[in-house]
Amino acid sequence: MSASPPSVADLLQLVRTVPDFPKPGIAFRDLTPLFADPAALRTLVDELVDRCRPMACEAIVGIEARGFLVGPPMACAMGVGFVPARKPGKLPRPTYGVDYALEYGMDRMEVHREDVQPGQAVLIVDDLLATGGTAAACATLVETAGARVCGYGFVAELRSLAGRQRLRKGVACESLVVYD
Repeated sequence: MSASPPSVADLLQLVRTVPDFPKPGIAFRDLTPLFADPAALRTLVDELVDRCRPMACEAIVGIEARGFLVGPPMACAMGVGFVPARKPGKLPRPTYGVDYALEYGMDRMEVHREDVQPGQAVLIVDDLLATGGTAAACATLVETAGARVCGYGFVAELRSLAGRQRLRKGVACESLVVYD
């Protein structure tokens, strides 16, 4: 990267496409180079914060595991708390949980009961919006806790998989990098 901060368009140049991963016919978008490059990471966080700040969140819920990479620095920059949405059995205190369907089976995510407050405006963040199933399940989890989803923030989106259609209608959704 150059000495000047990279633009969002520059971020695209760092994303690697890995053919046939995790199975033949899939073009996997590897975002890890964005996290490895400090200037790119700064741009990524700053841009997501700028785009999501109007959503007026009171907390950020990050989806395991890569939502944990962008959520905490966003929360610090926005002056709000970060709540991890974890796989089952990873949180030691009482939790709210939701089961949801994946392409290949079922999964579950949980949050600590006292970490999401009733009525709180919550921004859900993750690295990738694909089919939208995991983000939609996280929204259900947030609502189960009595909070309100005020928005979604993603590093990248695979538009052809129509994930936005599974998200809450009328709720803001921002993606830095969009692939058709």
